[in-house]
Amino acid sequence: MGTMADRRPYIAANWKMHKTIAEAERFLDAFLPAVEPLVESVDVVLCPPFLALQTTVEACRGKRIGVAAQNAHEQAEGAFTGEVSLAMLAETGVSGVILGHSERRQLFAETDEALARKLPAALAAGLEPILCVGESESEREAGETEAVLKRQLDADLAGLGDDQLGEIVIAYEPIWAIGTGRTATTDQAAETIAVIRAQIAERDAAAAAATRILYGGSVKPANAAELLAQPDIDGALVGGASLDPEDFLAIVAAAATV
Repeated sequence: MGTMADRRPYIAANWKMHKTIAEAERFLDAFLPAVEPLVESVDVVLCPPFLALQTTVEACRGKRIGVAAQNAHEQAEGAFTGEVSLAMLAETGVSGVILGHSERRQLFAETDEALARKLPAALAAGLEPILCVGESESEREAGETEAVLKRQLDADLAGLGDDQLGEIVIAYEPIWAIGTGRTATTDQAAETIAVIRAQIAERDAAAAAATRILYGGSVKPANAAELLAQPDIDGALVGGASLDPEDFLAIVAAAATV
């Protein structure tokens, strides 16, 4: 398995509920030519809303840029109005899927039990899951960060074999830093990501060394280089700053120079 040296930096753009197909096309027209020299050393993944996935996949074909969905249902098919299955996503040509984003957990009642089913189902569909975990402000202030992360990881990864742990990407997102403009300090982010890696190492040390763990939570061009320079931080899941092609490009460039 991998060592720190071969965990390629991984920068993902979570557009959330932003960008029509036309807006996605405008972003891609500006971003793709400019990012080309950087994808030699950085894995770049775009996560548009469902309707813009196909357009984005087609634009990125042959360009070493991944495309991931923002959510999926764990069942292969069925009476789940408004949901999208992993097989439907795989057919569009996406390479991955975000699972367990704090907004899905908080606003749409996504449970750890559902995530325990979604992760193995995503791998079975050939998609790389980006699993999001993170604590709230009150949990951090109560000193519960480590316990909350352990509870989430134990539950969410329960359906995976130890040999599958290295196939997922984990994004640590302190809920108190998402869209608030507050960012965890570099030390807080690095320390918490080291905790996550240690928790995976309890199951499998080789997988822990190979698993890429990203930081998410108000990552911007101004703070990206410092965060990404930390040896335990393997990349970023970028929200607001990923909507602007120049801002997102600056973050990818910061990852390429680390």
